[in-house]
Amino acid sequence: MPLLAMAGLLGVLLLAWQAPASALTPRFYDELEFPPLRDIELPDYERYELPNGLVVYLLEDHELPLVSGSASFFTGARFEPADQVGLASLTGDGMRSGGTTEMDTEALNQALEQRAASIETGIDTSEGSARFRALTEDTEAVFALFADVIQRPAFAPDRIALLKRQYGGSIARRNDSPDSITSREFRKLVYGADSPYARIPEYATLEAIGPEDIRRFYEASVRPEQTILGLVGDFDSAQMKQWIAAYFGDWRQSGAGLEADLPTVEQARAGVFMVSQPQLTQSYIQLGHLGGQLNYPDHAALAVMNEVLNGFSGRLFNEVRSRQGLAYSVYAFWSPRYDFPGMFVGGGQTRSEATVPFIRSTLAEINRIRTAPITDGELAQAQDAVLNSFVFNFQNPSQTLARLMRYEYYDYPQDFVFQFQDQVRQTTARAILTAAQTRLTPDQLVILVVGNPDEIQPGLEALAPNTAVNSVDITIPPPGA
Repeated sequence: MPLLAMAGLLGVLLLAWQAPASALTPRFYDELEFPPLRDIELPDYERYELPNGLVVYLLEDHELPLVSGSASFFTGARFEPADQVGLASLTGDGMRSGGTTEMDTEALNQALEQRAASIETGIDTSEGSARFRALTEDTEAVFALFADVIQRPAFAPDRIALLKRQYGGSIARRNDSPDSITSREFRKLVYGADSPYARIPEYATLEAIGPEDIRRFYEASVRPEQTILGLVGDFDSAQMKQWIAAYFGDWRQSGAGLEADLPTVEQARAGVFMVSQPQLTQSYIQLGHLGGQLNYPDHAALAVMNEVLNGFSGRLFNEVRSRQGLAYSVYAFWSPRYDFPGMFVGGGQTRSEATVPFIRSTLAEINRIRTAPITDGELAQAQDAVLNSFVFNFQNPSQTLARLMRYEYYDYPQDFVFQFQDQVRQTTARAILTAAQTRLTPDQLVILVVGNPDEIQPGLEALAPNTAVNSVDITIPPPGA
């Protein structure tokens, strides 16, 4: 095209183009308008049980040619022996990485890679799980492998040995991160170092785990009568029921299941504690005490309280970080669990010399929310924040199904989500004050600092003039100790 003609065409295009109206008329944030928050709706799903006790959830979703499934097993590290900490994790990881009695690890990996599919297993503190993901056309083939991994794991000795070496490497490196030290030692101070909710693997506990221990823990943990299976995606429910019957209908497990009684929980310590790390130029801080459960009657009020304290518009950020300049990060929140007490935990990071002022300012804000009602503006903003963020737990059918399965696993009502939303809407400043006064207990506080004690001026003694600052030893016991 001649140069003159090209220039003329460009001029026409430029004259014809108009900037979007939104680009020409910018508005302040308080002038923006948003649609009302959508309601959470539970999609059509089906729940039924097999004769062997397996609970099944089915949820069709044909938006994408994908199918995913998950199984939840009633187990957890809280049921492993105290002298074999790490047994639950070895069992959960070994179910997948150790292959099956029908297919070794390499063959299983290859079969999944050829189909761009995945299968994962694991056991955490309070639950075991297995998951798969596959294209619609490969659903039956991958589902068969999934059933094989759950029912017939081989726990190949070489793979278990590899896992033990990897766990040992994690033990050796566990003091490399100040954040990890802080959260780990804080949990031990709150729950107790020997509590199932705080204890950690050591070289000796890994060495005490043999192949028969893994097999025995697996057989007690992964059983049809204590498993919830959920499937969501692009499938026909009638066909899926046939596959479930074919691959899980005859599943039986030998031996007895786990004891149903959960470990008791009591707060172990209170006071001021120090982990000396002279190489650090800043302090890592956590403070708090034992917390509660999601089914506490004041759970919604405490969730709103969390929003008042935290976030960019929260009291801690505005006062401790922005106005006083005492923190790189700061937080304090009530963190409940489904069936055992969680924690109330606060903290953050600050330069060494600001450690004590940071702690005092954070405690002052925690005390303020216990002694005076929040304002109407804070209440409205916090309620909106809780309700808006909660919706994101139900963005797709997979998330919704997982939530329903979790409610059944922990024996919560299926409409718990709606109860929580209603309670958030109905909570008041007075209810939040009452909840804070009831649940936040200053005399039970654990204050933990990981940092350089020589650079912390004034020293931590200023926080507790009448009591000693307790030193926390994080030395890793050597193998065989």
